[in-house]
Amino acid sequence: MIPQLPLALRWPRRQRFEHFHAGANAAALAAVQALALEPGAPWVYLHGANGSGRSHLLMAACQAANSAGRRVQYLPLATIADHAAALRGVAGSELLALDDLGAIAGSREAEHALFDLYNRARAEGSGLLFAAETTPTQLGIGLPDLRSRLGACTQFALKPLDDDERRVVLKAQAASRGIELDDGVLDWLFSRYARDLGALLDLLDKLDVASLAAQRRITIPFLREFLREAGEAAP
Repeated sequence: MIPQLPLALRWPRRQRFEHFHAGANAAALAAVQALALEPGAPWVYLHGANGSGRSHLLMAACQAANSAGRRVQYLPLATIADHAAALRGVAGSELLALDDLGAIAGSREAEHALFDLYNRARAEGSGLLFAAETTPTQLGIGLPDLRSRLGACTQFALKPLDDDERRVVLKAQAASRGIELDDGVLDWLFSRYARDLGALLDLLDKLDVASLAAQRRITIPFLREFLREAGEAAP
């Protein structure tokens, strides 16, 4: 049986539909929202690079479905040791979100377990939401029938936000915490730090705590000092 985490840990507040800046991914967002809330909606397969919002959408779907009274499960396959056992242990979910699907590629036992789960979910009328870095044909799945089933899902290629869109998200997230990030700070940060949105938001979490502890605004000198002390030296 898969251990259940408290709701606050399973569905982080930041990773909800209202905090997903769709950009060019509006169609994917609409399809995932429908799957989360409408029984019988088409199953969805999301693929895209790290930082494109795959996990965000899966967790947001689970949170929304759970809030609507539906039974949900989220499986982050990259962090699960025994994939086959986890997939066989899934039961009773109206929505099941499978993240990092590439983690099972090449494992005959796990692929067969997912194939069985797919067929079981179809028979029971459950909804399945998949996410991976690549398309089903590029994933390295060895079981042809499973590859075919995954390919039959509605597929969306998630596109990472551009720099202007990342700025909008960071400023909005900062403002929700009472933090002002001016353009100079963001210019400096974008030229010296990873532009992956997830990494930037994680950094904002840490900066929020550090600035409160130090009773200082987030300025370029503060940011430079923080990154240096965190072992991510910046000039």
